Amino acid sequence: MAYAAVKGGTKAIEESIKRLTFKRIHANELLEIETIMATMRGMIDQVMSESSLYSEFLAALAIKQSEGNVEEAVFLLRAHRSTLPRTYYTRVVETDMMAVERRISASFKDIPGGQILGASYDYTHRLMDFNLLAETKPGMNEWVSQFLNDEIATTEESDLNALPKVVEYLRNEKLLTPVEHDDAEPIDVTKQSIQFPTTRGERLQVLTRGQTGAVTSLGYAAIRGYGEVHPTVGELRVGKLPLTIGHPTDGSNDETNDYYIGEIKVTEVESFIPITVQKENNTEEMEFEIGYGVCYGQNETKAIAMSILDYSLEAGSGGYPTEDEEFVLLHIDSVESSGFISHLKLPHYVTFQSKLDSMRKIKKESEK
Repeated sequence: MAYAAVKGGTKAIEESIKRLTFKRIHANELLEIETIMATMRGMIDQVMSESSLYSEFLAALAIKQSEGNVEEAVFLLRAHRSTLPRTYYTRVVETDMMAVERRISASFKDIPGGQILGASYDYTHRLMDFNLLAETKPGMNEWVSQFLNDEIATTEESDLNALPKVVEYLRNEKLLTPVEHDDAEPIDVTKQSIQFPTTRGERLQVLTRGQTGAVTSLGYAAIRGYGEVHPTVGELRVGKLPLTIGHPTDGSNDETNDYYIGEIKVTEVESFIPITVQKENNTEEMEFEIGYGVCYGQNETKAIAMSILDYSLEAGSGGYPTEDEEFVLLHIDSVESSGFISHLKLPHYVTFQSKLDSMRKIKKESEK
């Protein structure tokens, strides 16, 4: 489709932008960036994940600028990300060294280190809490102080930095389908367009930055029958991972001189999918394959759905839309999809007039 640039409407556009600013501030209420960071964890985590940029401050700023429109906030943050230099790549992170805040398994009741429920809405009644209308800062401070005192008094000392992976249960019993170790350099999908067929590394990158609702919907579709995936969450972890980079002037791979640059909070999911395997003696046995999901922040539903789609795209035959990598990967990107839909609001005068002329001509000829 070709477009011709036209001039005009500059004054109207300027007035539209002024009106936009008026709509944001006309109520004379100031929303501080710190307030967004402190009270909108879920939205910040979603924006960071879909933007592929880990910065709670910048995510909060994008949310404020977009008035809470997540799609617009992601667009803003990705645009800003594209202007940043790529100075270093961090070392490979081993997620079993995560400082765990939440850790559950739907596959086993008793796991080493125990189930750690952490902070989650899973166990709430989902009822409107009208007491929040009367919430005050002094009351909040008192509640937090009491909570911290109770936690110190009741928490048992335990090492939450090196909890064993639940998947080792199955690996030790040889119930997992063996796979070859792959240390190939990953392709960075933010620096070059993906080419089909893709590698698993590329697919995981696109999935983790995919639009949360789209990833969730396609994962749900795969479970309902459009992919025949019936997973069990082997382990879901929420916690912080330490990041390090190599010495700036040392070209070796000696990690003893690495620099610690900070930590990021992530959600990681390993889902177990049972499959039937044909053995050499013509017998059939049950084994498990793993679907993997990981994303910034506490974003559990998306990470689980990502693990489902990871398995569907890795092991599927392509008979369902959820097993077609082009269908999935090209339609879950929030900036690409919302941008193309939104472009329909832009002027299409020439193309539409051409269609009108054709329709009028055909109609006139048919009336002869």
